[in-house]
Amino acid sequence: MSEGFEAAAWSEPWLARRAASTPDRIALEFGASSLSYGELQREVLVVAAELTARGVAPGDVVATGLGNGVEFPRLLWALRAVGAVLLPLNPRLATDEAAHILRDSGASLWLDAGDSGGDEVARAAGDLPRLVMRGLRLEGGASVVSRPRPAPLCENPWEILALIYTSGTTGKPKGALLSAGAFRASAMGSAALLGTDSDERWLGCMPLFHVGGLSILLRACLAGSAVVVQPGFDAQAVSAALDDLGITGVSLVSTMLGRLLDARGERRAPPGLRRVLLGGGPAPPALLARAHAAGYPLAPTYGLTEAASQVATRLPDDVAPPFDERLSPLPGTEVRVVDAGGRVLDSGEAGEICVRGATLMRGYLGRPEATARALRQGWLQTGDLGVLDDRGRLRVLDRRDDLIVSGGENVYPAEIEAVLNGHPAVREAAVVGQPDAEYGARPMAWWVPLVPGSPAPDLEAYCRGRLAGFKVPRRFVPIAELPRNASGKLLRRELRALAGADTDD
Repeated sequence: MSEGFEAAAWSEPWLARRAASTPDRIALEFGASSLSYGELQREVLVVAAELTARGVAPGDVVATGLGNGVEFPRLLWALRAVGAVLLPLNPRLATDEAAHILRDSGASLWLDAGDSGGDEVARAAGDLPRLVMRGLRLEGGASVVSRPRPAPLCENPWEILALIYTSGTTGKPKGALLSAGAFRASAMGSAALLGTDSDERWLGCMPLFHVGGLSILLRACLAGSAVVVQPGFDAQAVSAALDDLGITGVSLVSTMLGRLLDARGERRAPPGLRRVLLGGGPAPPALLARAHAAGYPLAPTYGLTEAASQVATRLPDDVAPPFDERLSPLPGTEVRVVDAGGRVLDSGEAGEICVRGATLMRGYLGRPEATARALRQGWLQTGDLGVLDDRGRLRVLDRRDDLIVSGGENVYPAEIEAVLNGHPAVREAAVVGQPDAEYGARPMAWWVPLVPGSPAPDLEAYCRGRLAGFKVPRRFVPIAELPRNASGKLLRRELRALAGADTDD
């Protein structure tokens, strides 16, 4: 294990400590450019000074729509140096989606890369101050000095590193408060389980605004290793990087893995590749078998935003089928399975996965009832189903009942249904995942017309104006009434069965 994981005070900025210890080690590579930890620290201090001059203070929430690039880690570490909280948003969110999160979070500042919709997002969020980040410069006249500040997220303004929004069964995004301690416990647990060292070169091709992408940057800093950042996932570019750039690790979702295998054809995994962390929902067994046959050191992982990414991971040297079982909890993380009444189940019995440990969130911002439901006596109730074997290793049976994992993106039916139910021609709507060979699943919507027999409206266009593209259903099926039980509860399982039988249509 790298020396970066020795005990240190939480209030001490990680990057400053890393730069003082190993200033010449490569921290980031992006295209033909690279930054050592010492160089990165010097650049971060420039950005931190700009933020301070704009009035950003410890505990302030700074939201960003930056994509993958060197600006994102510069901002991450500059905010940590200032003591402000990072709120990373998916740049693909619709304006209304992003604005709702910004208002809910109490963000003090919106920062992007000069995107055409940046001003619109800031206005929709209540004229939030906006800055554009170009290199080391923060452009624009915005300042947070004169704005009223919301109550601090917690008693210690330096405690929270990131506020990451995740949707729940209500479809309304909730902000998970993730401390520096949670991310560090996750990094330490991952290193103890999988091993790590300063010579690692991790390929950052997944979105850095996701908890999994953010964790790549944090783990690397603590270990003193390098991250090779790509602007996004491109199968050919990832394949070339694996062959030519000395990559030792990469984080993927199953859709990415499938496209990578297709791009490489008969070529086997490069011999220097040590770990392929595979998250974003259960992967098809056939895909796992294909990747194992090609020599990929797969480490399927189960994780949640609320647990700072990883919870349990399968060891890469475990090459015996079935390939979707035997995920070992990270050291320091406890996993148990309970029934509907909360009774702890024995090995081999299926139930809800519950998690306890230092990686857990502090709670959901401004939602004490949701926090109380999710965190009970220190245990996170995941809502996911799984089973433990006699050695405490996990098999995930299903994700949350309603959750659709499409190409690694979490899509929540209730959020889409809320949009559809707002259309004047729709009486009610329901959304489930339709199996998809490439994406794993795609949203599919059933809708009841307000006036039976009336012409079908353009629901796809209606949704595209209000939702990110990956959330827009692939099909909209009119139906006389939605299936419900005697108590009026929607029977999603019947719609899932219809969606599964309709995959060739």
